[in-house]
Amino acid sequence: MPMAVIRHKYEGQLEDLIKDLRRLGIQVYRHIEFALNSLSEEDRNYARQIIEKDKEINQQETNINEKVIMLISKQQPIASDLRLMMASLKIASDLERIGDNAASIAEIRLRAKIIDNYVLTRLNTMGKLALLMLKDLDDAAKSNDITLIKEIIERDDDIDDLYKNIVNTTYLIDNDPFVSGQAHLAARHLERIGDHICNVAENIYFFITGNRYESYNK
Repeated sequence: MPMAVIRHKYEGQLEDLIKDLRRLGIQVYRHIEFALNSLSEEDRNYARQIIEKDKEINQQETNINEKVIMLISKQQPIASDLRLMMASLKIASDLERIGDNAASIAEIRLRAKIIDNYVLTRLNTMGKLALLMLKDLDDAAKSNDITLIKEIIERDDDIDDLYKNIVNTTYLIDNDPFVSGQAHLAARHLERIGDHICNVAENIYFFITGNRYESYNK
C-alpha cells in the first residue's frame, strides 16, 4: 500500500478518535442533565434508566482506549499525535468518571426525593455551571483557545463555593437528616464532576501546547 494512502488512513483514524471523544462528551453532558432532573422526578424508573445508560458511557471509554492502543501499536506516532493519544486516554477516563458521578446522583433519587427549593436550586446551579463548562470546553478545543480553557478551569471555584454553601449549612430539609445527607452527597458528586471537567481541560491544554497546565503564564 502506498505511503500516501497509509498516511491518509492514519489521519482519518486520528480524526475519528477526536470524534469519539466529542460523542462521549455529548453523552456525558446529557447524563448530567438527566441526573439533575431525576432528583425531583416523581417516577423513580427515570433514575433507574439513567443508571442503566451509564453502561453505554463505560463501553465508549473502553472503545476509545482500545482504539488508542491499536494506533500506538500499529503506527509510529510523531510527538503531537502521541500527545493526542495520551490526552485522549486521560480525557476518556475523566468523562467516564463524570458519568459515574451522574449515575450516583440518580441513585440518590432511589433512596430519597429532594423537593426543597432552597437545596434544589443550589444543586441545579452547580449542575448548570458544570454543563456550561463542558459546552465551552468543546468550543475551546475546536478553536484551540487556551485563554478560554484557563477561564473554564477557574470557573470550578464557583462550583466549589456552592458545594461549601450546601454542606456547611445547618439547614435541614423538613427536619430530615437522612434527606439532608443525601442532598449533601449529591452536591459532593457535582463538585467532583467539576473537578473532572478541570482535568479534561488541562489535558486539552496539554494536547494543544505540549506543556502541562501548571506552566501556564498566569
